[in-house]
Amino acid sequence: MIPTDPAERAALAGEYVLGTLDARTAAAMRAAIETDAGLRAEVEAWERRLAPLADTVAPVEPPADLLPRIEAALDARAAAPARVVPLARAPRANLIWKVWAASASALAAGLAAFMLLRPAAEEPRYLAVLQQDRGAPAWVVEASPSRGIVLAGAVNPRPVQEGRVLQLWGLAPGAAAPVSLGIVPPDGRLEVDPRVLRPEDGMLVEISLEPPGGSPTGRPTGPVLFIGRLERVE
Repeated sequence: MIPTDPAERAALAGEYVLGTLDARTAAAMRAAIETDAGLRAEVEAWERRLAPLADTVAPVEPPADLLPRIEAALDARAAAPARVVPLARAPRANLIWKVWAASASALAAGLAAFMLLRPAAEEPRYLAVLQQDRGAPAWVVEASPSRGIVLAGAVNPRPVQEGRVLQLWGLAPGAAAPVSLGIVPPDGRLEVDPRVLRPEDGMLVEISLEPPGGSPTGRPTGPVLFIGRLERVE
């Protein structure tokens, strides 16, 4: 299952570190790393390359008033006086209604506490490794619905042909034509507002070689040098 071609091994190691492999392939990689020193070195190299991506994820603190809100809800519930209705004096229909109302109130209070304690749902995150002709990975792209698409830079920087520029494109699943995401700056990092193109699982991301100022047609005119697909990682 583990390829012997160096380029394919490098790409597989990158996907292993990114966490985009299926369970069977990931298990095979874990087993192979134990005995294959070369593959283990590829994985470690990818870990070093992608480590800076962790710095782009901002820590999330719970709301400062969360604990006081929980305590207030519990105190209010404990302070509510219990009302007992004599069974002999309560009509059967009225008794059933009051029992149901008390149960519903308790259920509502429990749901309210659960909603306060439950962590906020995290939005999906996507990653893509853009490759050239199935060669070694060259660019890393990360994305989320709120942040948009971020070209994080080149893993293996290569000089751009003189008099040409690199242009980033995105092609949503089912779309007929790609959308320009901008000219890649010299430092290789480009942040694209989600209003330009909302990232989604399976979106194709590519980099083409274009004349100065970018494509004059709104579509890639030069060769597509690097291409990859966004995959959800969490």
